[in-house]
Amino acid sequence: MPKYKALMLSATLALALPGIAQAQSETAMAAEVTADTVIASVNGTEITVGHLIASVPDLAPEDQQLPDEVLFEGLIERLIQQTAVSQSQQEMPSATRLRLENQRNQLVASDVVERMAAAIEVSDADVQAAYDVRFADFTPATEYNASHILVATEAEAGAVIEALDGGADFAEQAREKSTGPSGPNGGALGWFGAGRMVPEFEQAVVEMEVGAISQPVQTQFGWHVIKLNETRIPSVPALDTMRGELQTEVFRQQLFAEIDALVGKAEIVRADVSGIDPAVLRNMALIGR
Repeated sequence: MPKYKALMLSATLALALPGIAQAQSETAMAAEVTADTVIASVNGTEITVGHLIASVPDLAPEDQQLPDEVLFEGLIERLIQQTAVSQSQQEMPSATRLRLENQRNQLVASDVVERMAAAIEVSDADVQAAYDVRFADFTPATEYNASHILVATEAEAGAVIEALDGGADFAEQAREKSTGPSGPNGGALGWFGAGRMVPEFEQAVVEMEVGAISQPVQTQFGWHVIKLNETRIPSVPALDTMRGELQTEVFRQQLFAEIDALVGKAEIVRADVSGIDPAVLRNMALIGR
């Protein structure tokens, strides 16, 4: 939405009419207020308390923070304006109709999914089952903690090794000379396992002893001087340390299973779209815009 339009809507909400707001409150006290309580009509089209309430979630955050009495009166004026202006349109433009259809489906689907989500209860047994599946085929494999200095040529890598052999600090050399993103951090790469690094780098690390510094290693990124800091063989983490992650995983699985079931029940016919250029998405002229 253009900025000026957003400002106009905010200004509308900020229009407080204390006298009318007070009269409205006194009237509301005289009878029970429901979602069907009519607060205005425009050419016979009723605007209800329900319409007011339903419009609040769509307001900008700053508008939602307005005092209730200001927000109440501002929303009445806004809905009156919107209704009157919309009624001036004798025939709904194609673009507007299509957007309304999309928005209706989105709102209804969101409501259904929220109800599904609220009904899901992840039990301890569910979490235990997910834990068992996650680690059923767990095979401990060595992980490595290494640092490296990345330079452009083999000669530069050799010069770095010479400096290190002379007592230079590895981290300082990395900060001064490494062209890799880990340079400012002293070349530290943290922990990694098999398959996380390019093959030439990984092979060099696997063959090193802890504390050793490699000869120049060439990869697609340049020449590396590697220091192996530590190795470890991880164990299966305790269930309690994984509980939150597993609960989220099970919840998502159950929710998407319900969504997939609904989609599976639907009679869906897919047209052949192979002849449609995806760039059609940008052609707003097709829907009258």
